[in-house]
Order: sequence, then C-alpha cells, then structure tokens
Amino acid sequence: MLQVQDLKLFQQIVRTGNISMAARQFDLTPAAASAALKRLEQHLGATLLVRSTRSLKLTPAGEHFLQHCQNALQALALGEQALRQLDSHISGELRLTAPSDLGRNVLLPWLDEFQTLYPALSLRLELGDKVAGLYREQVDLALRYGAVADSSHVAFAIAKAPRWVCAAPAYLQQFGEPADPMQLSQHNCVLYQIDERAYDKWLFSKDGAEQAVNVSGNRVSNDADAVRRWIVSGRGIGLKSAFDMAADVLAGRVQVLLPQYQIKALQLNLICASRAQVTPAVLMLRDFLRQKFALLSQRLAEQGFGLPVE
Repeated sequence: MLQVQDLKLFQQIVRTGNISMAARQFDLTPAAASAALKRLEQHLGATLLVRSTRSLKLTPAGEHFLQHCQNALQALALGEQALRQLDSHISGELRLTAPSDLGRNVLLPWLDEFQTLYPALSLRLELGDKVAGLYREQVDLALRYGAVADSSHVAFAIAKAPRWVCAAPAYLQQFGEPADPMQLSQHNCVLYQIDERAYDKWLFSKDGAEQAVNVSGNRVSNDADAVRRWIVSGRGIGLKSAFDMAADVLAGRVQVLLPQYQIKALQLNLICASRAQVTPAVLMLRDFLRQKFALLSQRLAEQGFGLPVE
C-alpha cells in the first residue's frame, strides 16, 4: 500500500537531487530515506531513480510517476484545505434527542468535547426514552437504539451495543448469583417500560439454543436512568445496554452476570427526518460518535468485557 510520506519523500529527493538532504528535511536518517525509496519502488515494480556516487537521475518510469505523484499530493493538500474550511464553517444549532441514561452518563461529556472542536455550534439536547417521532419532537436528529421504524428517515449506524444482565455486588451477596437464565425468574428484576409495556421477557442463546425467561420484580420505570440507578444501588437485577453500564462495570459498582450466554445486541443509530437535514454538522457529529463508541468498545474489550454479539 502506498504511503503518503513515501510519496512526499520521493518528491523531495527529486527536488534536492540528494537523499541525505531530503532525509534531513523529514527528520529521517539517510538509511531510512533509502529504505523508503526502495519500498516505493518495490510497490510500483519499477526503478524510479538511478543512483551513482555523485548524482541521482530519474528513470523514464520515474519521470512518468513523478507527475502522478505531484498530482496526488496536490489533490491531498486541496482536500485537507477544504476540510479545514469546512470545520471552520460548522455553526448553527443542532437539536438532538437521546435516551435518558445514555445521554446523561455517556453523551454529556462527549458533546462538551464536540462543541470545543466546533465552538460556533450550539446544541439543544432533549433526553427521554419515549420515541414520539422526529417531527413531533421538533428535533433535527435522534440517537436511538433498535430498528428504524420510518423508512423515510435517514439512519446512520453508529455502533453495535451488546446488552448485559447485571447486578450490584450488594444484591448478589444477599440473594446469590444466578447460574443460568432460568434462575432469573427467582430473582427481583428491575424492569424498563416504554409505551405502557414492561420488558419482562429476556431472551438468551447458547450454542445455538435459545431460552426465553419471564422475569418480574417490584420496580418498573419508563426512565432508563432510573433502572440503572436501581441496579447500581442493589435493588435488583437488570438488563441494560453495555454502553449505559460501562462506567459502573469498569468501576466495580456492578457485575456482569451469565457471560457465557449471548443476548442480541442493539443497533445504535443516528437518525435524521430527511436527507435535507443531513448537514455538515450532522456528518461531523456522526463521525465523532462513531469514533467515541469504538474507543469505548475497545476499552471494554481490553478489560475483558468484549462480550459476543449476536
């Protein structure tokens, strides 16, 4: 694969007519510069320069490639300049809605960082778990788990979110840890409710076999953050997105249960009502969130929480 640095070095060697001089300008040793030139020639399958003790001379292949090299580097420079100009024009207001738990405990510091990168941009953040529709919510975009209900919307995939069954050490010390999913029916489970429906049927799989477990408990809420707080405070066992629980698990406030079983992951999407609302600011936010969630997933995996995703 061609490396931009090798192209720049080749161009500079031609300009100076001296490998050592070009190497110094790139803070390289002459040996490293020679190796880079050799690497470029091996990739192209052609000799670009004829070397002698006193001079360097372009071969016919080198003369032909030099023009393409200069064109490519110029195009890259223009692209970088265009991106810098684009960044400087990211302004206006972004109206974003996001799930309560994810918004409060994960997104807030990230959005602060995003606005530091683009200080001319203002943000209106609405947190809530009820999906009323982008038009009725009067927002530009929504960060939501699960399938996109309206096919007319534009959805950008941000991350795959594994889900965990988890509980606080205090709860497990008092009531014990379930050894398999069916034992969850004997535990107090804190339940998430949306549109008057409590999610009290949890699905697991192992070695291709699926298990559905009906769970119950004395705490139900339509606010995902309330469910997380009950789990952390030892009130019961919950089923949550790994992203929502990441900080608590990494800090030891919560323990992941039944890791040998798989739970279907949720797709996290950034959704716009229409293509007309996909502005440069939206695209920048999309790329920013993809990077942040990828780094969070990597951190979880490094700590041994890279659970299988179905």
